[in-house]
Amino acid sequence: MSKQSLWQQCKQQYYLLLLALSFFTRIPVNLPEVVKPEMLHQASRYFALIGLFIGGITAFILLILSILLPISLAILISMAIGLLLTGAFHEDGWADVWDGFGGGWTVEQKLKIMKDSRLGTYGAAGLFFILMIKYQSLVLLASYKENSVLALCLALVLAHTLSRVVSTSLIFSMCYVSEDAQSKVKPLAQHLSLKGLIILLVTGAVVLFALLPVLHCFVMIVCLWMIRILLILWFNRQLGGFTGDCLGAAQQILEVAVYIILLVLASPPITFLAEVG
Repeated sequence: MSKQSLWQQCKQQYYLLLLALSFFTRIPVNLPEVVKPEMLHQASRYFALIGLFIGGITAFILLILSILLPISLAILISMAIGLLLTGAFHEDGWADVWDGFGGGWTVEQKLKIMKDSRLGTYGAAGLFFILMIKYQSLVLLASYKENSVLALCLALVLAHTLSRVVSTSLIFSMCYVSEDAQSKVKPLAQHLSLKGLIILLVTGAVVLFALLPVLHCFVMIVCLWMIRILLILWFNRQLGGFTGDCLGAAQQILEVAVYIILLVLASPPITFLAEVG
């Protein structure tokens, strides 16, 4: 491979990374060329890196705020800034899924409700509980750890990264529901190549094994894999496939799941049993 060809390959991957960043955050990005549909599909391989970036930003904010404020308030503000950074992109999908699945009887009705920009009762209740569970999980995690701030920072980085790895991997295993023709994420949510999946999984594995003990890593992998299976069954039962909103809902479920798994692993009874063993 010539130097020019290698440079073109690197530049193309850089464009894909910028595209993923522009799609999942509110950070202004100047894309250097016209975005083609195939580029939108390929950008999904870098969604885990975007999660790592978002988790790193929120963790850094939490670290700074914890010096000046009580940890509970620092957690709340860091969550709010995370919502601003992403434009509540995944939370919107979570609310739409609950409105659609809760209010529709047929697939067509569910898709129609999910496209509606208005927030319904199911969606509002779902948002309240998912945010409360996130907040309470992080507060409890801080109370279980001696180096609570560091533990919370690692939890944020891990949760934002792994949740995007697993939720994006659903694209590889499921069929896109074509009736959702107006979905705002349609160009990004239809295809994930094997190469893209490998890049996604390797990114998640590097972050996971860098931040957790090996035994905890395997516990995390098994738990997230089981949740992934349940998500596939749930979405197939409800829609016969997935939409962009489903991916957002999956990310929220998986983010909360990572916090809860870390909470269980860090809880006093589990820690005591590990020390005895």
